[in-house]
Amino acid sequence: MPSPARLWTGRILTALAVLFWLMDGAIKLPPIEPVITTLQGLGFTATPALARGLGVLQLACLALYLLPRTSVIGAIALSAFLGGAIAVNLRVGNPWFTHTLFGVYVGLVTWAGLLLRKPRACELLFAR
Repeated sequence: MPSPARLWTGRILTALAVLFWLMDGAIKLPPIEPVITTLQGLGFTATPALARGLGVLQLACLALYLLPRTSVIGAIALSAFLGGAIAVNLRVGNPWFTHTLFGVYVGLVTWAGLLLRKPRACELLFAR
């Protein structure tokens, strides 16, 4: 059982990560122009259907992360999503610390929240 401080730190980090993922996934669902413009700027043939599909996929990964039995699988899926975002930002030559590495920052918060809340996840991932 984690200490109360560890548990609450994990809960707070998880809440921050979930708020980010929820906002980022939900904004892609309605066909709004800034999302389409951003996707085009990243080199995609952007359509509302593509944006909506990305949003649905992202929210599905978030649902896996939120369910206790599938939280590790959800964190892995969200990490894969971030890997794609990092690759796209590298490809278009966006600034490193503000754009390209942002996925690393979000991934660290997402994983830290999970690992602090669930010590069993640490055992699963870092077993000897």
